[in-house]
Amino acid sequence: MALINKIREKSGWAVGAIAIGLGIFVVGGDLLGPNSRLLGNDSNEIGEIAGETIEYQEFDEVFQQLKTNYENQTGRSANEGELAMLREQAWNQLIFKIALEKEYERLGIEVSEEELFDMVQGNNIHPAVRQAFTNPQTGEFDRAQVVQYLQNMVPADRPMWTNFEQGVASDRVRAKYSNLLSKSVYVTTAEAKNFFSAQNATASVKVLYVPYFTISDSAVSVTDAQLKDFYERNKELYKVEEGRNIEYVTIPVTASQEDNKTYEEEMASAAKQFAAATNDSAFVNANSDQPFNGTYLTPGELPEQLRTVTLEEGKVYGPYTTAESYSLYKVIDVKDGGKSAAKASHILIKPESDTPEAKAAAKAKATDVLNQIQKGADFAQMAAQHGSDGTASTGGDLGWFQTGQMVPAFEKAVFGATSAGLLPELVETEYGYHIVKITAPKTSRSYKIAAIERAMEPSESTRDAAYAVADELSGTSGSLEEFRANVEQNKALAKQEVKEIGKNNIVAGGLNNARELVRWTYAKDTEVGDVSPVFEIEDQFVVAVLTGKREKGYAKVEDIKDELTAAVRNELKAKQIIEKIQKTKGTVDQMAAAYGPDAMLRTADDVTFASGTIPGIGLEPVAVGKTFGLKPGGRTAPFEGNGGVIVVELVNVTKAPEVQDLSGVKQQLVNMRSANAESQAFEAIKEKANITDNRVRFF
Repeated sequence: MALINKIREKSGWAVGAIAIGLGIFVVGGDLLGPNSRLLGNDSNEIGEIAGETIEYQEFDEVFQQLKTNYENQTGRSANEGELAMLREQAWNQLIFKIALEKEYERLGIEVSEEELFDMVQGNNIHPAVRQAFTNPQTGEFDRAQVVQYLQNMVPADRPMWTNFEQGVASDRVRAKYSNLLSKSVYVTTAEAKNFFSAQNATASVKVLYVPYFTISDSAVSVTDAQLKDFYERNKELYKVEEGRNIEYVTIPVTASQEDNKTYEEEMASAAKQFAAATNDSAFVNANSDQPFNGTYLTPGELPEQLRTVTLEEGKVYGPYTTAESYSLYKVIDVKDGGKSAAKASHILIKPESDTPEAKAAAKAKATDVLNQIQKGADFAQMAAQHGSDGTASTGGDLGWFQTGQMVPAFEKAVFGATSAGLLPELVETEYGYHIVKITAPKTSRSYKIAAIERAMEPSESTRDAAYAVADELSGTSGSLEEFRANVEQNKALAKQEVKEIGKNNIVAGGLNNARELVRWTYAKDTEVGDVSPVFEIEDQFVVAVLTGKREKGYAKVEDIKDELTAAVRNELKAKQIIEKIQKTKGTVDQMAAAYGPDAMLRTADDVTFASGTIPGIGLEPVAVGKTFGLKPGGRTAPFEGNGGVIVVELVNVTKAPEVQDLSGVKQQLVNMRSANAESQAFEAIKEKANITDNRVRFF
């Protein structure tokens, strides 16, 4: 039975190997929500991959297997966020299975029966098999155990074993494909030499730089024709996926003043009953959101509200109120003899170095600060002014700590004190000199506390009132214009906007777990201007209006007008700046002086071709490329850079050192290209698979 369970575990491992091989396909952040058929689409097709239709049942079988494996590993049920992640993995596994296996078939990559036998029973055992059949006594792989298992396999276990073998074979096929790609990488000597030179040759330059911001945006007008021309010249930069734009408002569902008053009355009554209760644990379990915990707590572990009061056995403290909860505490028992704890503050003065002079200077400063405090200076203010560690911002407060948590010298001083107050002498540790104030002397006392915690949840009437506001907004808004007008009339509502919501998103702007809202935006019958029904998302009601649709392909000019306008405006500014620079003469220094105060003159050393940056200016790969095309003393014509117009003058170039053996450089390039080859191939295959993703109809 133990061996069968191990094979079952390894069967899951084999499926996991597929997921690992597919890792590059996983899209971060695009998660799916709970399984639902809310939109009423009768189609059972969840998508299409490489010409093959994916039915819901096929997808669900993969998903359920992943879900079972995950829950077996974690020992608990998957939550909504984890289910969304598993659905994404299931979809990606199908992409892997269909698109990549077709590529394997096209290339003739397969695992023969003889090879599979060799991986299971032969001389080249697959790691999954080796792990499943390792003798626990010897720690060695036991081939005889494999043979015995296969000979004695009952029919009920055969499907599981077949699945295991298929996983092993799939992993080997993927490895073959990966090796095929990586072994095809070749680096010439010339490539290695150029790569090494780009990394190690350095240039010193003078740069005339005129940023675009030196010309006001209002001084440059951009026409629609110019926007269209720029768009056509740079169209490939504006490829987009499907997206939806919305405006929305939220109506929070929080406890009202009436709710708070009700809680106050309930907790006041509970405090009296708590004080009279004879079974405190049962009372807590019946009245608290959190179960009873009978652990003894040191002063530093007590709830914050109890740390500054003198606690008495049998007494009830509270209720204490926060923005979200009410708390009551009852001291059940008090005992001495536990681990000692104390509370202190300190001001640490660190020496600037380990020299005797630096230590003497630090000690003198610490002595001066101690003297000022002894004469009446405020400890917290002095800590903020002179402290050299993270406690300076909190007045030097270290809070409560137990023995064994601080360095010995500091601990000895604190736990040696018998009363609260400022220690008269400095405490020296390896960190420096400490001025120490005991705020609570050592104690070995601990407390058993019974705690009642009640979250302040809104009442049904409060929820109904919030829903009524949302329902009225949704019901009386028949268009985008009406939605905006209704929001404008209700000053309690604040409209927000989210653009480019992906079809598989679970988050929309500041709304988490907004999957149903996202699905509504992608429903076939949802048109631009439609107002949504009321969605309940976490602790708020949400009403949205669809303001725009973007289909996969190239963005529309009107949808990216602001982005295009900024780019065209910079082009026009560049022309103006270049024309003005061209009227100047002389060196870059003289050109900068002639241009005027808006021209910046920068010098930079150690500029490398590989970096693409010029210190003091930023990422300017074109400028760097032009630099290494100059001869010393030469300069470029003014040209358009990322952030402004640039003129580069080369001062000198320090060539890369001569390297006789470039084998290490070649191997570095091979490793880099091999790592990229597989991911690039996978992306190309995925792109050519013509994937249609209809998951939004179902989840």
